[in-house]
Amino acid sequence: MRGLGRYYELGVCCSGQVDPITGYSLDIKRIDRAVQERVLPYLEGLLARGSGGGAAAPMGQVMRRIGALLHEALGGVVAEVHLALTPFYSLRWRSRDMGHVVIRQQYEFAAAHRLHAAELSDQENRRVFGKCNNPSGHGHNYRVEVAVRVPIDPAGGVTLVERLDAVVDSQVIQKLDHKHLNLDVPQFARLNPSVENITREVYRMLTPAIREMGAELEEVSVWETSKTVCTYRGEDAPAGR
Repeated sequence: MRGLGRYYELGVCCSGQVDPITGYSLDIKRIDRAVQERVLPYLEGLLARGSGGGAAAPMGQVMRRIGALLHEALGGVVAEVHLALTPFYSLRWRSRDMGHVVIRQQYEFAAAHRLHAAELSDQENRRVFGKCNNPSGHGHNYRVEVAVRVPIDPAGGVTLVERLDAVVDSQVIQKLDHKHLNLDVPQFARLNPSVENITREVYRMLTPAIREMGAELEEVSVWETSKTVCTYRGEDAPAGR
């Protein structure tokens, strides 16, 4: 790419039995050809129309069409299609749930916390939590990813990501950003603010507002560092979703 341009990522997940001779379930070159010959021309046409001032295509319709094109080319083995529009915002379509799209968006907040369990002695707390038991606390730049299952409406549209942004901002970011979690956030007055507990509480903070959007909160992931992430799907999440 030279100069300004668009950059997207497309992921294709296929399922099937493994051939006992080749060890393949599907030759990945077939997937590459299907994307290059079917999907890319479709997307290029949409982008060309959009650059000419045409209306943006409804994203639910786009995801279903990509799935249909791949289904035709690959014989119905396509399980999921993942389209990343930015490094932080993506949509996922699943062949077993064709009436919905999963929107994923990432957010950030900075907060301090101290890991300390009142049930343990000071010595045990220092042994278990190490430097994270520092009496003055310590800080993290947390990254949060929210995955929301939204219906595709009759016109092929889905909930605008700006609505999700507003919900996450009001329900999570404004309540946690630049706070000392142990001191400033009621949920952690007695609950140890580990990344596991933070992830579960963020899920609980979001669930009612996401439901009011007419959507379903699938999962929340929180990165405490670039290497440490926790994902929570709720107590009643179906296995394998």
